[in-house]
Amino acid sequence: MTTLLYGRPPVVFDPPGAATQTSPLIPGSIPLETVAEGSAEAAMVYAPPGVLERRHVLALALRALKPGGRLDVMAPKDKGGSRLRKELEAFGLEVGETSKAHHRRCMVIRPAVVAGLDEAIAGGAARVVPGLEAWSQPGVFAWDRIDAGSALLASELPPMKGAGADLGCGYGALATVVLRSPAVTSLKLIDLDRRAVEAARRNVEDPRASFDWADVRTLEGGGDLDFVVMNPPFHDGGAEDRRLGQAFVRQAAAMLKKGGVLWLVANRHLPYEADLDAAFKRVRPVGDAAGYKLIEATK
Repeated sequence: MTTLLYGRPPVVFDPPGAATQTSPLIPGSIPLETVAEGSAEAAMVYAPPGVLERRHVLALALRALKPGGRLDVMAPKDKGGSRLRKELEAFGLEVGETSKAHHRRCMVIRPAVVAGLDEAIAGGAARVVPGLEAWSQPGVFAWDRIDAGSALLASELPPMKGAGADLGCGYGALATVVLRSPAVTSLKLIDLDRRAVEAARRNVEDPRASFDWADVRTLEGGGDLDFVVMNPPFHDGGAEDRRLGQAFVRQAAAMLKKGGVLWLVANRHLPYEADLDAAFKRVRPVGDAAGYKLIEATK
């Protein structure tokens, strides 16, 4: 029996142990887009909060199921769960629904014919975003715009030199700015989201760039980089988690050589200063605008 799993559902929903993970936010997983049509007996989906992304994932899971296969999908009530039933019914499905642990859970048996799959898949697929003129995809951070924090960092960033990394690179907007400096010898673009890395690979056509689908928090710090730039995440599964950015600060310090420099932008309220002071020799506030703070730190 082939069972698919998308994301990490809470344990109260008894996620299957022997299942093929397909979430783009779990490095090493299998892309759901590549699962053969009608090849799976069952699928469990921890649905993402964005409408386009969620319908895209539901449609891909339904396409992967055999007729008679079971789709089990859940989401927090305030992050798309209250809409799951209607979204599944829009595919022409009969839906069973329960509530548990502040989540809505819907169960579906796939019929032979499902309406609207191609449209939903296309609606959440990677594309060149008008106005950005860059590849991106619903679900990627700030997928259809220039994030204000990254824009501030890009506007104040001096020309970088040597080997560096962009931690949490997104679709590559900041990396494009960094690579304008001919003194940059190499740049590692690293992100937890496979879709972001794939978009960045299409957007950043520079032989100095390399791409890594990985969790920044688990990387080995080589202590050999000249610079790091980052606009670190501070949400995990939709909830604010300040420890994410703090871990990024520590990881940046581990990756930099002595005298190496970190350029960081963050929301003004996030408490990164203690970690910066502990890991770096010198910490200098550079800017403060529109709710963001910009910091340079030297190891």
